[in-house]
Amino acid sequence: MSQGFSDFDTNLLLTLAALFRDQNVTHAAARLNITQSALSARLTRLRQLLNDPLFIPAASGRGMIPTAHAAALQPELTKLIERLNDFVQTAHFFDPRTSKRVFRIAATDNPAAILAPELIPLIKSQAPNVRIAFTLPDKAQIAAHLEQGDVDLFVGAAEDGAGGLIAKTLFNEEFVTAQRIGHPRGQAALTLDEFCLLDHLLISTSGGHFSGMIDNALAEVGRERNVSVSIQSYALAPLVLTATDCICTLPRRFLERFTNVLDLFAPPLSLAPFQMNLFWHPRMRSDPAHVWLRKHVIQSARTPRS
Repeated sequence: MSQGFSDFDTNLLLTLAALFRDQNVTHAAARLNITQSALSARLTRLRQLLNDPLFIPAASGRGMIPTAHAAALQPELTKLIERLNDFVQTAHFFDPRTSKRVFRIAATDNPAAILAPELIPLIKSQAPNVRIAFTLPDKAQIAAHLEQGDVDLFVGAAEDGAGGLIAKTLFNEEFVTAQRIGHPRGQAALTLDEFCLLDHLLISTSGGHFSGMIDNALAEVGRERNVSVSIQSYALAPLVLTATDCICTLPRRFLERFTNVLDLFAPPLSLAPFQMNLFWHPRMRSDPAHVWLRKHVIQSARTPRS
């Protein structure tokens, strides 16, 4: 930081800008809504800080003209005031049409696959220069990441939220079972016996596992299924289903996007619905850009599926 920088304040910069514009103490004081003596005091302070007269009486005797040093400063002063205006406006105003802000949403594969296809087109239609990053959350550190601004929003189950975060319900979801159109078993409702005999595709977000919450639900009624394929990505599930005779039980909102190639059925066992919440840190409660983002995430989560 250069010597003397801390001696400047916004009033001095605005005074210098007004003098450039009006080149008259009376008019500049009126523009700033201060007295002539107050403006003269500011001009004296500017001369001391910048070590230059800055303005001298015009040869005509009317008004003042900038010195060569002052004239050299004017373009940089204009840029500086523009940047200060941008700084102030950023804190209180968000224009999605021109913003280049980067938004980061932490979400596991499941809610990301449900939200992203609706959210991204919605945001890009209104904020073409905004960038969106979906990242995998570190649930143990998510509160700190939200507080520090590393992440703007977190989408997760109620138990994933940490104390002190603000939460809002995004949607309640149920499970359905999918098979490829033309599956050899036909289109009859699934029975529990048939469900247990068929090959299953399971999504293991941590990778490599062959059992999950559906297997736990089956175990409660003394049954088990045959999980023959385990994948780590939701996006791969429709591709595997359409190429095999596997069936898969996943959230309805995800699978309904693929009804052109998949048939959906009610699972033949009781599976509790689940709730997805949106979490953010209280410090972002009133940030205009953050308010805008939250509004659109909530809107996309509640958009009826065609």
